[in-house]
Amino acid sequence: MERNVNVIALVKDGERYVFLYDDRSVPQLLQTLGRYAADPELNFTWYDAAVLSQKVRRLQTDTQSDVPQKFRRSA
Repeated sequence: MERNVNVIALVKDGERYVFLYDDRSVPQLLQTLGRYAADPELNFTWYDAAVLSQKVRRLQTDTQSDVPQKFRRSA
């Protein structure tokens, strides 16, 4: 069984947030985005969490489609 590793990243005001996850860990990633957004010590907002969550869900939908692609890039 092949396990793909997905990467999403956010660069904001000189800070970098990079998340690596596989398809089975999407729920944990979404929880992590929420925890980061709720942390007042991080420069990571609820808007950031929403945008990244949307990208994760879109990648998940693309992965489940029948269009074979080895590498995917989200805008």
